[in-house]
Amino acid sequence: MMRYKAGDRVSKGSYWDFKSGSRVDLAEEGILPGDERSKYVKCSPILVLLFGPIAGLVYVIALPFIVLGTILTLAGRRLVNSMASIVSFGWRPREAHLGGKKKRQKKP
Repeated sequence: MMRYKAGDRVSKGSYWDFKSGSRVDLAEEGILPGDERSKYVKCSPILVLLFGPIAGLVYVIALPFIVLGTILTLAGRRLVNSMASIVSFGWRPREAHLGGKKKRQKKP
């Protein structure tokens, strides 16, 4: 597979821009369309069609590990937060009690 940028002069064939999902078919030598960010890969349509099921298989195999990692991360955060509330000694630096204690009124 060869990689090309937009504006490159290329020979005939199928060129795929996987970022945008577009395909350019050239029947003869020509210049690839697009802006400076467009990148193309020359590859046959059969290879692109075979890549889809392979990518799906990789996703299906990786999905249980993704779920397990997500569960462990969420459980770990909850455990750390609950331990922090147990260990906390009640210091609240944003609160200021500068008024002193309220004086009791004498009973007549």
